Amino acid sequence: KKALTESDGDIDKAMEIIRKKGQAVAAKRSDREAAEGCVLAKKDGEFAAIIALKCETDFVAKNEDFIALTQAILDAAVANRCKTLDEVKALPMGNGTVQDAVTDRSGITGEK
Repeated sequence: KKALTESDGDIDKAMEIIRKKGQAVAAKRSDREAAEGCVLAKKDGEFAAIIALKCETDFVAKNEDFIALTQAILDAAVANRCKTLDEVKALPMGNGTVQDAVTDRSGITGEK
C-alpha cells in the first residue's frame, strides 16, 4: 500500500519500490541465521530436484505464499532440468527471475 502511495498508483513503479526495499532488507539481514524454511522435492521421470527455501521464523515458513513460492521454484527447476543453484536463480519468474522473486518475498516478510 505504501509503495502504491509513493508511486501515485503506478503498479509497475510500486513493484520496483518493493523490489528495492526487498534488496535492502536482504542485504541488511544477510548475517542473520535462517534456520527455518520449506523443503520440497519432485521427480519427473529420471530427473528429480529438491528445493529448500530458508527463512528466519516458522511463522514465515508456514505461510501459504512462502510455500507457494517454494513450489513454483521447484516446478520451474524440474521443468527446465536445472542442475545448479545458479541455473535455478536465473530462471524467469513473474516479471523477473527466481532470484528477484525470492528478494521480493524477503521484502514482504522482512526476513532474509
